Amino acid sequence: MSLCAVEQDWVGLPLDTGWQMETIMRVADIPDPVHTEAAWRGDRLMTGEDWVYTLDDRQVAELEALGTRFLADDPDLRFVQAADYPLDAAADAVRSWRRDVDFGRGFVLVRGLKSHLYSDALSAAIYYVLGLHMGDPIRQNEMGDLLDHVYATSDKTMDDPTALSSKVRDKLVYHSDSSDIVALMCLRGAKQGGLSCLVSGAEIYNEILRRRPDLAGLLLEPFHWDWRRQDHNAPADTYTSPVVSVEEGVFSMYAGSLYILTAQEYPGVPKLSDDQIEVLRLFDEITYEPGMAIEMDFRPGDIQWLSNYAALHARTAFDDWPEPQRKRHLLRLWLSSHTDRPVVPGFGKNGVVQHRAQSRDGASEHPDARFSIREMSVPRLIS
Repeated sequence: MSLCAVEQDWVGLPLDTGWQMETIMRVADIPDPVHTEAAWRGDRLMTGEDWVYTLDDRQVAELEALGTRFLADDPDLRFVQAADYPLDAAADAVRSWRRDVDFGRGFVLVRGLKSHLYSDALSAAIYYVLGLHMGDPIRQNEMGDLLDHVYATSDKTMDDPTALSSKVRDKLVYHSDSSDIVALMCLRGAKQGGLSCLVSGAEIYNEILRRRPDLAGLLLEPFHWDWRRQDHNAPADTYTSPVVSVEEGVFSMYAGSLYILTAQEYPGVPKLSDDQIEVLRLFDEITYEPGMAIEMDFRPGDIQWLSNYAALHARTAFDDWPEPQRKRHLLRLWLSSHTDRPVVPGFGKNGVVQHRAQSRDGASEHPDARFSIREMSVPRLIS
């Protein structure tokens, strides 16, 4: 069995698995199945490598030179622009990645950078330059970090409500992040495990339509999501968003039932109905079925660009190296897309994310804020 096909535990939740005749939305009003390139199965994609782009020598040399200049300039990450570091050899490649991410299958894996030969600061600089050309970086937490690290600093597991997903070795269930695009760059891999797993949101939706069309409309209604568990310094316990958005004929998905379920623990959050619990359970059941996911083992220098509206991502548990300098280490960017994908108002965390130029509500910057690429190439030792 695929390591990506290990289903989330739903034991103990009150389920009503019978057909429900009273639904929020009539079946006739539910959006049609998705037949675009974004609806895919992992077992079919893995028969080829159309989703992998390998940089050539000219492109690598250009990116290394731009990264070196970026390090020397050390610009403020809040204000630097893509036009300050223009691309030539890699320009067409970046345009093709944006097309694949925003309008195609929803992701691309880029190979060819030599992070095993670079300093972490140079790798981070190259990555940030590419991020500026792929979108606009957004803040990932209340400290204002524009570049974050997936680096285990804790032995906690994800059943601990204080665990941060980017700081543990435990498996991560399928979810969406807080941006239009999420990108991961591998500096160093795990001793064992840590596979990245992706599944098509459109294909999950299509399967729900085939099996339980009476429940599909619930995914277009708002749910409460646990904000505090995603960021301990969040200004509120929860935010709201539907799971599915269909605007101007464009299908988008924002998912992660874990945070919907843990949001139920806060006072004042409306309790999920039996039908809502059932559609979330079915969603997860389909997500983890064999053949749905594509899995990839990151190599040093790999960059995965992913649309949070097209595909969900997860990670298998991993064993790490004992030495800090050898530990599994990924860099993460959250980007607003340049394409202005149409979504319903407040979809995902669009209504609560902070863009890069200033802190939330114009408040003073956090005392531990860092906006230098050299400083941000070193992970914070938080757990």
